[in-house]
Amino acid sequence: MHKNKFITPEGTRDILFEDCAARRKVEAKIKDLFSSRGFSEVITPGIEFYDVFNSESHGVSQETIYKLIDYKGRLLALKPDLTMPIARLAATRLRDQARPLRLYYSQNIYTMTPALTGRSDEIPQIGVEIIGAGGKRTDLEVLVLALEALQSCELDDFRLEIGHIGFFSTLIRKLHLDTEQTEEVRTLIQNKNYPALNDMLDKMDDKKTAAALKKLPALFGGEEVLDEAASTLDCPELMPFLDALRSLYHSLAELGLGDRVSLDLGIVNRTDYYTGIVFKGYIEGLGTTALQGGRYDSLLSDYGKDEPAVGFSINVDAVAKVLLPSMPKNPVPDVLVFAEEGYEVKALLEIRKLVSHGFCAEFSTFDTFDESRRYAAKRGIPTVYVVNEDLVEVRLS
Repeated sequence: MHKNKFITPEGTRDILFEDCAARRKVEAKIKDLFSSRGFSEVITPGIEFYDVFNSESHGVSQETIYKLIDYKGRLLALKPDLTMPIARLAATRLRDQARPLRLYYSQNIYTMTPALTGRSDEIPQIGVEIIGAGGKRTDLEVLVLALEALQSCELDDFRLEIGHIGFFSTLIRKLHLDTEQTEEVRTLIQNKNYPALNDMLDKMDDKKTAAALKKLPALFGGEEVLDEAASTLDCPELMPFLDALRSLYHSLAELGLGDRVSLDLGIVNRTDYYTGIVFKGYIEGLGTTALQGGRYDSLLSDYGKDEPAVGFSINVDAVAKVLLPSMPKNPVPDVLVFAEEGYEVKALLEIRKLVSHGFCAEFSTFDTFDESRRYAAKRGIPTVYVVNEDLVEVRLS
């Protein structure tokens, strides 16, 4: 009975010591970058009304949402997404603020994942949103900022894959599929499951469009991907998307970022509010996506203010995991300060002095010097200060 009080729920974990340090380092580095680029921090509630995520056109799958009921019987949700609350905020409290809004956040999202997948249900994210600005300039700024954010964390090998949701949305619309079929095609393309995708699309009446969809997952690489797509997709409606990606790719190359960028026309995020460029960030040696984002020009209309927007989020723990091997282990104080009876205030003043000189000093809570010394030896603290009328330094190693 009550056995669950000793464990954390599935999909969550306790964060200890160097893991905490790695997470805070990532947050601090990226926050400094965002602030230096004119972004202001906002914090939205951890609990939102379920309606925020239940739009008919841009909703989050209800099966993935942690739900609660308030005292009035209204349905609430632990937020599974951070962009939608930001959109709500921009369209309401920030409605009359000058555009574009440049906002950043550092908060957790909560999403139910199948058991035994190894994925976390509680994910710390840090990201930006630029609201009220469209066009190439804003897209380019966000892509550069995404690369600079990963770079700021002192990572050795990372890359950004860029696509455009227009390829998928245009072709899937021509097939006239229902929502369930659309999601199945989206999942197969996202997973690059070529056999199952081919089996499904071979049954479609529109063979030309189905053939183009089949090719999307294989269209990834450098600029040559755009030339290949132009010659093989055979769909004039897709040409503006190719031109947009080519222009962005050239600009990033001019900025010296070409070696960090590749193109992937098969990016089809499950988040269905994207309308333009979409992109994902990957770090060498990490088996999951570290960054994702894109343009979402129709989302804010769900909250009463129709305006363009673009942004991205970074999985803080994913980046921190890569940094973890370089983080110092649980730090040990330089000095343990033991006060004999009646000299506690003097000892605390001594600690204040030590800290001002750059030392890490811990106050001993033990009643005797022997207890303090044994504790210091167990922790690996090299020095004990004994405070009485004098100050005696005892070195243990």
